[in-house]
Parts: sequence; structure tokens; C-alpha cells
Amino acid sequence: MSTAKTVPVLTIDGPSGSGKGTISALVAEQLGWHLLDSGALYRAVGYAAGAEGLDLSDAEAIARCAETTRIRFVAAGKGHPARVMVNGHDATDELRTETAGAAASAIAAIPAVRQALVQLQLGFRKAPGLVADGRDMGTVIFPEAAFKVFLTASAAERAKRRYKQLKDKGLGVTLANLLREIEARDERDASRAVAPLRAADDAITIDTTGLSIDTVVAKVFAIVRP
Repeated sequence: MSTAKTVPVLTIDGPSGSGKGTISALVAEQLGWHLLDSGALYRAVGYAAGAEGLDLSDAEAIARCAETTRIRFVAAGKGHPARVMVNGHDATDELRTETAGAAASAIAAIPAVRQALVQLQLGFRKAPGLVADGRDMGTVIFPEAAFKVFLTASAAERAKRRYKQLKDKGLGVTLANLLREIEARDERDASRAVAPLRAADDAITIDTTGLSIDTVVAKVFAIVRP
């Protein structure tokens, strides 16, 4: 039997809007591997904290929330992202909002929260393989991963993508505000003291600006199955 350490891992890290969620899901589907959406874990804790009325700046309270929040991914069918259950509630749609993203970024800077979620993330490493999507998958959680990718794109490109996603959902947003939010989050994620956003030294960087989803998937797939 394979031990966890022998199970292959592909890490796909990158900033918000770089396409890592979409690409990770499609690559995992093609490979037949498990998928870890680490960002959803932080969003789930942020959601649970909000439901409890906790102050996101209260590190001790948020850490306790991270330890007690029950998070479960439920398959939603081929080609569809998994549903995310938080304390028994399907919070998938709530977790995709900009508010949830901002909360996730804020609490991800709390060391005790990150530590509480480490073991949960490591538990996703199961045969035949794992595609791990996040910001510190290749640098902190799976530093020994055999395959590492860092996806990036210009802030303007990422803002346009997010703008289209939200407008398609009928949400009222402005491109200028989204661009400011993305730039602020980039700065926050890259400058935090704990697990800052950066490409692993042995990661292959792919700039997705102007590239189609199929093209990026092919580039990533070729790294694992050359």
C-alpha cells in the first residue's frame, strides 16, 4: 500500500484571479486525482467566524473557530466544483463572494489559524494523487511535491476576469473597485510574515494573461504527463 508521502502531488499556487481554481479542477479531473482547494478552507473559517459574530482581528477567537469548524467537500458532478459544507451548511455560494475572499486573506495572516488547518490540508493527500490549489501549497504545505506550478497574470487581467464572473451572477460591481481590491490583496498576501505568497524556488511559473483555459490546462498537464 502507498503511504501518504509516496502519493504524487501537484501544487498550483498563485494570486487571486490567476485562474488556479479553474485550472486545478480541470487538471485534477483529467488526471483522476483528488483536489484540495485550500482557499476554500480559509474562506470557510472566515464564514464560520462571521456567522458567530467574531471580530476577525481577534486572533485567539479566530484560531479557536478554525479548530472547531467542520468543513467537508461534496462532489457536485463532472466538470463542476465541489460543494463546500461548513458546519453542516452548504456555504458554497457565500464563499465565492469578495467579502469571503477578503476575510480569508485577513485570517490567513494569523499563525494559529494556519497551524490549525495544516493537518486538514495534509489529509487530502491520498492515492492516486493530489492537485493542491492555494497560495502556499508548494512552499509550506507540500514543499516536497514532485510537481509545482505558479500561475500569475496582470492585476488588470485578473480584475477583468473577476468582473465578468460577478456580472454574470448579476452582482453590481465596478472594474475600478475590483482592481483596487486585487492590488490591495496582492500586497497583503505577499507581505505577511507567515507563508507569504511567492513562487517556490522549484516551481514553473505560467503567466496566464491572454491565454485560454485550454492552453493553460495543456501547459500544466504537460508538466505532470510530459
